[in-house]
Amino acid sequence: MTTPSILSLTRRHLVAGGLLGAATHALPSLAADAWPSKPVRLIVPFPPGGPVDTTARVASQKLSEIWKTPMVIDNRAGAGGVVGAQAAAREAPDGYTLFLGAIHHSVNPSLMGNLPYDIEKDFAPISFAAMFPVFIVAHPSVPANTIQELIALAKKGTPLAYGSSGNGGGTHLAGELFNMEAGTKLQHIPYKGSAPAMNDLLGGQVQLMFSDAPTALQHIKSGRIKVLGVASRQRSAMLPNVPTGVESGLPGYEAYSWAALFAPAKTPQAVLDKINTDFNTAFKDPAVRQRLLEAGAEADPGTQEQMRKRLRSELDKWAKVIKTAGITAG
Repeated sequence: MTTPSILSLTRRHLVAGGLLGAATHALPSLAADAWPSKPVRLIVPFPPGGPVDTTARVASQKLSEIWKTPMVIDNRAGAGGVVGAQAAAREAPDGYTLFLGAIHHSVNPSLMGNLPYDIEKDFAPISFAAMFPVFIVAHPSVPANTIQELIALAKKGTPLAYGSSGNGGGTHLAGELFNMEAGTKLQHIPYKGSAPAMNDLLGGQVQLMFSDAPTALQHIKSGRIKVLGVASRQRSAMLPNVPTGVESGLPGYEAYSWAALFAPAKTPQAVLDKINTDFNTAFKDPAVRQRLLEAGAEADPGTQEQMRKRLRSELDKWAKVIKTAGITAG
């Protein structure tokens, strides 16, 4: 007897016994036993070449090995990550389309409003993927070598401006959170991207930057800029001798960029569990972790519940910063 006839016969017996609802509920776990049986698509809401895209490509190579089926990158850039998120939210919840979200998706609800998706309701969290440290860097002419010295300099009234990748971007928000926690009034100068902001920092047109690691590391190592601290709660493996804001007397200061893996809402839990397990296996691999470090990222996998809580914390934190600082998109 073939499998379809067995399932048909089982369904007739369940209907007769009034148990069809229970059987239907169990079907997703049966389907997960064979997952994946075809290529898995990963929607990346940013162009190729950036840190989130690099994280996706490192992950896809290792997961393709684990799953023995290709993981295909689908770049859907636009509107600060909105275009890709909207596309991913509309996909079938079968585990064959995943989404690599970023810090933008915890900022956009407060910055933009009226989004065509809800990052919590329309997606199922799987795992955080990578953390991109934010370094507080200064032009060599700035007479401060630590966060404490920077705060003292700012409070004396010394004019200090920091460049960012643009209004509402992660490098802007890190600066405004610093102002809130340190009681300073560093002036914000928005640019169209991190690269032009860094160029003006190198030239001394701005004095400071709250920079992601991929943008800052080469210039820190060359001595063209100096690093005063790192904004994450833990020291970075990239520059382990650099103290954190917490160590420097700012207990509430924590800012970093991140990438995290989502699936469309209502994806079967058994499939989510398998993806989480395999994703954690991939991101604990020493070769994967080293490739991420070389790209300015630190592997940061975990459980689905940890991701859910961290996402809610990020949404709340940036909503407060955006409201307090009066930040608008643009």
